[in-house]
Amino acid sequence: MGTRKTGGRKRSGGKGRLRRAARIAGGAAAVLLLLAGAGCGAETVAAAGDGTRHPMPGRLVDVGGHRLHLHCEGPRSGGPTVLLDAGWGESSTTWAGVRSALAARSVRACAYDRAGYAWSEPGPGPRDASRAAGELHTLLERSGESGPFVLAAHSYGGHVVRLLADRHPGKVAGMVLVDVSDASGTSDAAIEASVPLMTAQTRLYGLAARLGLVRWARGWLLPDTATGPGREHAPVVYGPGSLAAAAREAESLPASTRQVHATERPGAWGDMPVVVIAARAGGPPGVHESLAELSGRGRYVLADTDEHYVHLARRDLVVGAIAEVVSSARP
Repeated sequence: MGTRKTGGRKRSGGKGRLRRAARIAGGAAAVLLLLAGAGCGAETVAAAGDGTRHPMPGRLVDVGGHRLHLHCEGPRSGGPTVLLDAGWGESSTTWAGVRSALAARSVRACAYDRAGYAWSEPGPGPRDASRAAGELHTLLERSGESGPFVLAAHSYGGHVVRLLADRHPGKVAGMVLVDVSDASGTSDAAIEASVPLMTAQTRLYGLAARLGLVRWARGWLLPDTATGPGREHAPVVYGPGSLAAAAREAESLPASTRQVHATERPGAWGDMPVVVIAARAGGPPGVHESLAELSGRGRYVLADTDEHYVHLARRDLVVGAIAEVVSSARP
C-alpha cells in the first residue's frame, strides 16, 4: 500500500511540475507577445516622424501609379548623365560615395531606389527585372534628366539595366557592370533553390524591423556594407518597406534571370562602350569575360578584391571605369 501511495505522489508531483512548466512557458510567451506588441507600437509611432527625421535626399518621380526616389549630383552640362542601380536588398545610399566622386569630376550622376526600397513607393507585382526595367525607363523619361545615359549597376541591378539597354538601346550610351549576379554561371536549378533562403532571410529581418530593432539596435543589426547615409537613415533604408521589396524581388529572381539571359546574343551591344568589373571571387572563370564580349568595345576588369561590393572596396576603380565610359560615350 505504501509503495502504491508513494508512486501516486510521484505521479502527482510529475504532473504538478508539468503544469508549473506550462504556466512558466505560457507566462514567458505572454511577456514576449507584450514586448513584441510594444515594439511594433513604438515602431509605428516612430515611423510616422521619419519624413522629418530621415528626409529623402532627392526627389520623387511618378512612373505610373507610384513614385520612385531619384538623387542626382553634378553639373547638367557636358553629359552623358550616369544612372546608378543598386544590388538586391540595397538602395541608392550604396552609391553615395561613387555619385559624389563622379560629381567632383564634373560628371552628373543619379542614383535611384527601385520600387519599395528606401524612399521609393511600392509598386505592383510581380517584382521581376522586366517590370523594374520598364519603371526605370519611365523614370528616365519623366525625370527631366537628359539622355542618353551611362548605366552603372551592381549585382542584381545588372538585370535591370541590361534589360533596359536591350529594349531601348537609343537611351543607353554605355554601361559599367559591377560584379553582376547573373554572370556567375549559376544554374537555373541553383537559382530556384536559393529563393526560399533569400525570402526567409528578408522576412526575418523584416520582422526585426517591424519590432523596431533596426531603429533602436542598428549598431549590430545592419550589414557591414551599410554606407554612412545608409546607417544614418537606417529606419528607412533598411526598414520594413525595403525588406518587403527585397523579398518580392527574391521571389521573382528565377524569372528575372531568364529574362536577362534571353537578351544574350553575339553582338547584342554593338559598339557600345562597356566595362565589366568582377571581384576575384565573382564566379567561374570566363563568364564575365564573355559578358564583356557582347560589345565590340567591351572591356573586362578583374578587381583586386574578394568583396562582392566592389564599388565600396575599390571605389576608385569603379569611378575610373564609369568616367572612362562617359568619356568614350561623349560625341
